[in-house]
Amino acid sequence: MSRRRRKVLPTEPVHCDVEKLSHDGRGIARQDGKILFVDGALPGEKVMAKVVSTRSKFDELRTLEVLEAAPDRQTPPCEFADLCGGCSLQHMSSDAQIEFKENTLREQLAHFGGIEPEEWIAPLRSESTLGYRRKARMGVRHVGARDSVLVGFREKRNSFLTDIDRCVVLDPRIGERILPLRELLHGMDAYARIPQVEVACGDDTAAMVFRNMDDLSSGDREKLIAFGQAHDLHIYLQPKGPDTVHRIWPESAGRDDERLSYRLDAFDLTMNFHPMDFTQVNAEINKVMIDRAVEWLDVQPDERVLDLFCGLGNFTLPLARKGGQVIGVEGDDAMVVRGRENAELNGLENVAFHGADLHGDFTGQSWAKEGFDKILIDPPRSGAEEICKYLTAFNAERIVYVSCNPATLARDAGAMARNGYRLVRAGVMDMFPHTTHVESIALFERDSH
Repeated sequence: MSRRRRKVLPTEPVHCDVEKLSHDGRGIARQDGKILFVDGALPGEKVMAKVVSTRSKFDELRTLEVLEAAPDRQTPPCEFADLCGGCSLQHMSSDAQIEFKENTLREQLAHFGGIEPEEWIAPLRSESTLGYRRKARMGVRHVGARDSVLVGFREKRNSFLTDIDRCVVLDPRIGERILPLRELLHGMDAYARIPQVEVACGDDTAAMVFRNMDDLSSGDREKLIAFGQAHDLHIYLQPKGPDTVHRIWPESAGRDDERLSYRLDAFDLTMNFHPMDFTQVNAEINKVMIDRAVEWLDVQPDERVLDLFCGLGNFTLPLARKGGQVIGVEGDDAMVVRGRENAELNGLENVAFHGADLHGDFTGQSWAKEGFDKILIDPPRSGAEEICKYLTAFNAERIVYVSCNPATLARDAGAMARNGYRLVRAGVMDMFPHTTHVESIALFERDSH
């Protein structure tokens, strides 16, 4: 069988007049009837770019030189921004990033949902766009030719790890320790058998979870513990699947002891979580997002509230502080347990957590039979298409939908409009500055006509 020949890429730089941005943040230009996707270019710019991939209908390019810069261009705050795939919009001003995300939401609602909110709300933003990221998975790779270990994120549009020694977007407790982390791993016996490090930060404590392919030598364990002591980090190992994650520093008193936490002071709540649990990456935006969701639902003391995809209770418990009876439902049994732990920790008795398959009809479950007055949905990227089929059974007055994917929010918003709900308000939240990730929130109200 003959091998497919690789296409020979042009070696000469291409002059590009950039018209607009794609939804993944690349500049769009045209040449000889072909679409050009240009990394690192902004609308209105003229750039010289290198072809890195070619297809029959489009080419992919990387900006080499900006000939005429757009007013929205800024110097990236990170020296590795041009190469690292962790961020894609650091060359764009923060205001322009927000405008781009708002336009993406508008376009997706119109295209996939055929709908527009009655009111667009101002975007939810934080004071700083740096040092915000509290959760991440970093790759680790030993480079034999250089006798070094790389730790970080993949380069843009390929599988190589970027050679970085710090990250300004990660929480500084992690981002400023990448170089010493590289040096630690390079000095371990298992330098080539640790493929990733997962990081998680609470308010007071940060943790690193090392994925170890083999049992570690006593010397390696001692080095990890010393690293944790020196940098005030909790250190975990993951020898196999997620269930095998365990803490080696500080010494663990049992799995229930292996928790980080964050505070929601507006609701007098402490939220405990395991480093491998899903939590929102941006603590500041998470707080204002919760405030907005609780305000919009306006829970009354005699009302029943349903929180779907509730996780560890990030919305459930703040809603319970407002009264009523709140039911949190989650497909991950470990998160159901965590939600119950947090309810007990905070002394809340008007809340219950249940596990259920949220891809099918759950209206017959015992916890659902009494119906609900208000509903909150915070689904994964795939959205809540199946759930939208059953929401009308509850006839809830208000529904707040928190989305991490504007395309599936738009699709689901269209379905909800067909089922008797008005899209009253919507807007974006800058949960992931310097990336094309669009987080948004929408309020639906039952149509009384």
